[in-house]
Amino acid sequence: MEGSTTLVAAVLGLLEGLTEFIPVSSTGHLLLAGYFMGFQSAGRTFEVVIQLGAVLAILTVYASRLISVFVSAPHDPASRRFILSVLIAFLPAVVIGVLAHDFIKTVLFETPMLIAVMLIFGGIVLLVVDRIAPEPRHDDAMRFPLGTALAIGFIQCLAMIPGVSRSGATIVGALMLGSSKRAAAEFSFFLSMPTMAGAFTYDLYKNWEVLDTTALNEIAVGFVMAFISAVLVVKGLLGYVSKHGYALFGWWRIVVGGVALAALLAGF
Repeated sequence: MEGSTTLVAAVLGLLEGLTEFIPVSSTGHLLLAGYFMGFQSAGRTFEVVIQLGAVLAILTVYASRLISVFVSAPHDPASRRFILSVLIAFLPAVVIGVLAHDFIKTVLFETPMLIAVMLIFGGIVLLVVDRIAPEPRHDDAMRFPLGTALAIGFIQCLAMIPGVSRSGATIVGALMLGSSKRAAAEFSFFLSMPTMAGAFTYDLYKNWEVLDTTALNEIAVGFVMAFISAVLVVKGLLGYVSKHGYALFGWWRIVVGGVALAALLAGF
């Protein structure tokens, strides 16, 4: 039984890392997989901690670039502007996330049907936007105008509905606001750092008393798998979307959401 639980933890960790930074909704995938595999953790301990593995993955990949930005910030206006753009984009998630946290966690997170529907709907939106997005005006994620960054931040808040996708919302928003496909993905990476770290910290605070620390082996396995798979995705995604766009991820969402919806309607 223990071996089976460890395998499930490894699969969920792999799923978290593979889906966190692509526009398919890692939360939706995790919740649906956990639902169909009968996996639950008190206070969502497992899901919260393995998400930190994905956060550390992107920090690792971008470590040298981030260090350079912060070191140069005191005397480089461009570095300060970039930091400000990310913080401004992060602000809406702070306010709305705190105000709506309990509703999101207790209502929306317990509705697999909603997740399946939003996966399908989001996939359709992604396919459409990939085709109709305006001609890019911004091709450097570190030089987005502050107003554009703030607008992307508000759009990101749609991802508080499970199945929408944080990266999907930010990428769609950035594309429609004139970003190139590569810059949209990269700004989503940058914005994910404070957003995911903030969500992890707040989840930890809200669920401290019900955290389940008895399954440390499963948590460790999921954490490591999430870290490794997320590193691979982050390193490969920018090159892929620059050449091929986001259509693959739109179809992925539709297929996964459709299969999940059919299973739920069939009584599974």
